[in-house]
Amino acid sequence: MRKPRSEMIAETRAKLLTAARKAFGSVGYAEASMDDFTAAAGLTRGALYHHFGDKKGLLQAVVSEIDAEMTARLCQISSRAPSRWQAFVDENVGYVEMALEPEIQRIMFRDGPAVLGEPSGWPSANGCIATITESLRCLREDGIIVDIDPEAGARLINAASSCAAQWIANSDDPETTSKRAVGAFRTFLEGLRIEKE
Repeated sequence: MRKPRSEMIAETRAKLLTAARKAFGSVGYAEASMDDFTAAAGLTRGALYHHFGDKKGLLQAVVSEIDAEMTARLCQISSRAPSRWQAFVDENVGYVEMALEPEIQRIMFRDGPAVLGEPSGWPSANGCIATITESLRCLREDGIIVDIDPEAGARLINAASSCAAQWIANSDDPETTSKRAVGAFRTFLEGLRIEKE
């Protein structure tokens, strides 16, 4: 029995995404050959062009997929925290610490910005800023943090975490850089609190 067209389209997209993600994560965007990953997926360049436009479009799709996975992981991290404040800190620090993971490091924090531009302009950035804005609004209403404009604070926190993650990803010593960045980032976030634990 023949599969429905929508299922075939989804399978083709998934094959291309999987092959591209593997290539981008292992050899990087510049070295990844479209012929290699279309062959690995058992497809043609035509399929890639049809579904993603070009190699850059495919990278954007891979970035979106990884971003969604990172968001789900960060939600799990924050859900385990004992307080709203700790959930906020853990989620934001967790994002920075993900820059130590090789696939995320290369695709999200090195090749992504180099090819797709500054992450603050990515489609997912607005979602991140909205989430941080809402967290800051709730923390402010609960009297946990100082009276700060939630959106302005969210944009500054988002910029700081993105910059820290890129610093780690591009460092000659990511482990040491991560310790330095996370320590400073925690201090930065603690400055928002009214009452210290």
